[in-house]
Amino acid sequence: MTDTTQAAPALKEIFNRARLQHIAEQTTAIYPAFDTQAFLEHVAHDLDSQSLMQRLNRVSRGLHAGLPADYPEALGILYELAPRLNSSFVSLILPEYVALYGQHDFERSMAALKFFTTFGSSEFAVRHFLRLDFQRALLIMQGWALDENEHVRRLASEGSRPRLPWSFRLETLMVDPTPVLPILNTLKADSSLYVRKSVANHLNDITKDNPDWVLAQIEGWSLENPHPAWIARHALRSLIKKGDRRALTIMGAGHKPQVRVALISVTPGTIRLGDDLSLSFHLTSTAGQTQRLIIDYAIHYVKKSGGTSAKVFKLKTLELGPGESVNVTRKLQVRNFTTRVHYPGVHELDVLINGECLASSRFELLP
Repeated sequence: MTDTTQAAPALKEIFNRARLQHIAEQTTAIYPAFDTQAFLEHVAHDLDSQSLMQRLNRVSRGLHAGLPADYPEALGILYELAPRLNSSFVSLILPEYVALYGQHDFERSMAALKFFTTFGSSEFAVRHFLRLDFQRALLIMQGWALDENEHVRRLASEGSRPRLPWSFRLETLMVDPTPVLPILNTLKADSSLYVRKSVANHLNDITKDNPDWVLAQIEGWSLENPHPAWIARHALRSLIKKGDRRALTIMGAGHKPQVRVALISVTPGTIRLGDDLSLSFHLTSTAGQTQRLIIDYAIHYVKKSGGTSAKVFKLKTLELGPGESVNVTRKLQVRNFTTRVHYPGVHELDVLINGECLASSRFELLP
């Protein structure tokens, strides 16, 4: 089966040859002794076969080969380089350098990570210092949670996530997340959406290993404040998709839905990869009072083996008055992603309301 939609450039192309040339030129402008040719020969060798993170790591190692051997002196050059780089993601080469070559100089390196995170993020690099000296690093990060800069506050949460994507897991926090509670409590009503997204993702991480711990924390929050309410809604998304009654109750939807679902339709009934689908249904309240409804849908994807595996997607949350009706619609597109490949066959689709499956339909994906 071929995906006929036009593919976006691979993320690893952030580190293409033009970008490598830019890094070399900016470094040489600060440190004229930098050997641009040797750097480019090293980092561009067999570039096409390198993944995004491999390219990032190789650039940091290439910088190290051309900078002074003295760590504080090299760090000073990188401080000057940070604002000259033309991509926030590319600036991750700087905290990567610190993780590779600065673990012997703990305090200086943690200060460098705090500085570099304001240009991109030090979320991956700081985890090496948590693994090196957990208590010492965490104490510094608790101070970061109080910083006036939102990038630094976010780093306190993002860097200590137990299951941060693209990084190794912090097993200590997967077993017991209590040590990060001071950071999460400090940030649970943060004014920055950038920070709140991190806190929500952090808590959602924890629900994978310690759901009751997260539920107990959020049950103690005052959700009249819109900031912690936003975090709670997004932190509990995985549990809500599973129909967790306690999580649904926190969100005001723990009751059995009193509704009637009619006219459910998934059209067209037969599609090919890349086609659009339209999901629609009519919802009518049968309750005598207004009720909050969290509406999701699940697609039972056909696997290569012929079996199916369900994935739940958010649809909408609404307040439905007594006897009130509403039409619910959603456009869907079936296309391949890095994390999901589609296979031909009949796909079931369920409508989930407050964790209960109340209606189903289907569509067929052709080869």
